[in-house]
Amino acid sequence: MASYFVTGTDTGAGKTFSSVALLHALRAGGASAVGMKPVASGCEATAGGLRNDDALALQAASDPRPDYALVNPYALPEPTAPQIAAERAGVRIHLGPIVEAYRHLQGLSGQIVVEGVGGWLAPLADDLEQSDLVRALDLPVILVVGLRLGCLNHARLTARAIQADGCRLHGWIGSNIEPLEPRYIALVAQALPVPCLGVLPHAPGVPPATLAANLAVG
Repeated sequence: MASYFVTGTDTGAGKTFSSVALLHALRAGGASAVGMKPVASGCEATAGGLRNDDALALQAASDPRPDYALVNPYALPEPTAPQIAAERAGVRIHLGPIVEAYRHLQGLSGQIVVEGVGGWLAPLADDLEQSDLVRALDLPVILVVGLRLGCLNHARLTARAIQADGCRLHGWIGSNIEPLEPRYIALVAQALPVPCLGVLPHAPGVPPATLAANLAVG
């Protein structure tokens, strides 16, 4: 039983798709696992309040299914950087409410997948880095590498930044966000100091639950 923080080489690397597939992989054999998106910008107003598509996908892939407020403590309307979205919404993002929501989720499952924002060095707030949250929750980090031109540089830089921040890099997932020369996967595997946990194919329209078998988590 383990929980993870999922980050990416950049915005659009496939964090949510990979996190949902990871949840289904952790749930294999009947185990419980729940997802969390602590800070989400680009939320739509609904009868139940502000909702974000990525957070809803994590909630839907969870078993048991948590209340939305626990999955996404900070829901921000504008689809922009959290610092800007929070400022425009008149919201201050603090570590405390996120940690509190995480502790409630721990009461539901011993396996929690926490998805970050953008790339590793994208702040959650002016005075709150993603590394601060990772250390507060004491989580190992899984890096989603968006497999596209430039990914080798981004993967190496991100891995170094995670370790320089004193956080534990557990492994990486390859996300084929566009058709790419297969040799790139081998190059990334050689460059990163942790194992590849699997590669998700370029398969537009395929539900991530069906691709969970591509991941080996442990």
